[in-house]
Amino acid sequence: MKVASLALAAFFSVNSVSLLPSVLNLFPSFSSSPLSLAPQTISPDWCKALPRPEYKSLERVLPNDPWFEVYKVAPGVFAIYEPHQAEEVISYLIVGTKQALLFDTGMGIANIRKVVTQLTNRPVVVLNSHTHNDHVGGNSLFTFIYGMDTDFTRQNAKGSRDDAQEELAPGMICGALPKGFDPKTYATKPWHVSLFVKNGFKINLGGRTLEIISTPGHTPDAICLIDRANGLLFTGDTYYPGPIWLFRPETNLDAYVASVKWLADLAPQVKVVLGAHNVPVADPSVLPRLVTAIEAVRTGNVEPKPLEGGKATYTTDGITFLLKAPAAGVK
Repeated sequence: MKVASLALAAFFSVNSVSLLPSVLNLFPSFSSSPLSLAPQTISPDWCKALPRPEYKSLERVLPNDPWFEVYKVAPGVFAIYEPHQAEEVISYLIVGTKQALLFDTGMGIANIRKVVTQLTNRPVVVLNSHTHNDHVGGNSLFTFIYGMDTDFTRQNAKGSRDDAQEELAPGMICGALPKGFDPKTYATKPWHVSLFVKNGFKINLGGRTLEIISTPGHTPDAICLIDRANGLLFTGDTYYPGPIWLFRPETNLDAYVASVKWLADLAPQVKVVLGAHNVPVADPSVLPRLVTAIEAVRTGNVEPKPLEGGKATYTTDGITFLLKAPAAGVK
């Protein structure tokens, strides 16, 4: 579903650090421990400069898991990171005194539920930042799932083999796949929405409350999640450090602009922004900059850099967007 040329890497820089979206398969993340390569496997170029330096300042837990890297990024909040696949997906486990919420379930290549049960013994509910396959891969492992009340969510809950198989394309895996994993049968399994929810829905975990903020744009069902008491904003694919994908058929740029303006208004309440790819923590000052950047792109004030496949990148103030390329003669 998300493959791009390695030759494009030179185009991207975010805050003076190469933070290319796992989604773009340019410089997917780096593992903090050596990787053992599968037999007859050539290590992709993006594996060769591991790890991303930002992870050195984070507290790592469960260091022996062969697929996931887990970091404590705030009290009761764990980033569950998949550095061995080019998406560099990050899911978040948020733990309260009565229950826990898993915000996204990753690729489904390894069993994220096993990791979650090592981090908490509380009941776990699932909520997805959106329902692209790289964020719902482990949904079928869980009993209770919140879903946004959209047709896009309902369709994606049926699962997909084709989207999943593209995640295993040549150059998408760094190191060995998990023991027992069969790439030939890999698919995003169907999952069931236990309760449909909407903007403003609140989830009481015990001692902390999370609120859904509908942020359509990247997808119709895209959301962010805010923990107001602790100043945490989980932004899914609406913002992450790296080129932000806004070119797919389900993307709505007008909706995206409206959504990021809403997030910018929240910036004074936010201490940490936690995105869904590459690096889990960012400063809230990025939120108003995100608005300025996308508006500059839409008004034609940012020069596009054409890529293969009818796409182009637009970079301004350290923020990059990946959009459809403009028509010939159009800036």
